[in-house]
Amino acid sequence: MKKIVVGITGASGSIYGLRLIDELLRAEGQVTLLLTNAGRQVLAYEIGLELSESSQECSRQIKQHFKAGDNLQFCAIHDFFNPVASGSSAPDAVVICPCSMGTVGRIAAGLSDNLLERVADVALKENKQLLLVPRETPFNQIHLENLLRLSKAGAQILPAMPGFYQQPETVADLVNFVVGKVLDSIGVEHQLFKRWGADE
Repeated sequence: MKKIVVGITGASGSIYGLRLIDELLRAEGQVTLLLTNAGRQVLAYEIGLELSESSQECSRQIKQHFKAGDNLQFCAIHDFFNPVASGSSAPDAVVICPCSMGTVGRIAAGLSDNLLERVADVALKENKQLLLVPRETPFNQIHLENLLRLSKAGAQILPAMPGFYQQPETVADLVNFVVGKVLDSIGVEHQLFKRWGADE
C-alpha cells in the first residue's frame, strides 16, 4: 500500500487535489492530507467546501467529504511532531496539487515554515518522490528559476496543463487528464483518460 502525502495550497485549482485524493483512496492508498491556510480559503471559494479551523473538526469534515476511514489522515499544517515530518517515516511520495508559487519558492530556498514545506524538504533529502503541480500563468523568471532549481534537486514538475487530444467535453474531463498524469507519475493505475493510440 503506497503512502502518499497530498498537499493543497492556495493556488487556484483545488479541484485537482480533491480529485487526486478520490483516486488514491479508490486505489487503496494511505493518504495524508496537508492543507495550507490559503488552501482552505481557496477550497471554500472555488468548491464551496468550507472546513473548520479546528484540526479535529476539519479532520472529521474531510473524512465525511471523502467517505473515508483510517486510510485518510488529516494533519494540522503546523504539527511538526507528526511522523511525516521525519525522514525516518517519510511517505513513498509527496504531491503538492495545486502548488502555489509561494510554496515553490520556499521549498526551493530550503525553508520549512509549515509541515507541508517540511515534508517536501524531507522527500528531497530522503530521495523520495516529490511531485509539484503548479497552477499559475504566466510564469515570471523567478518562478521558472525556482522550478528549475527544484527539478535539479530531484522534484518532478507537472503543470496543470490538460491535453485536448482527448476531445474533452466537460470540466471533469480536463481535471481527470491532469490527475491521471499525476497518477501515472507516481505509479498508480487509473482509467481517467484514454491513452493515445489505445483501442476504443
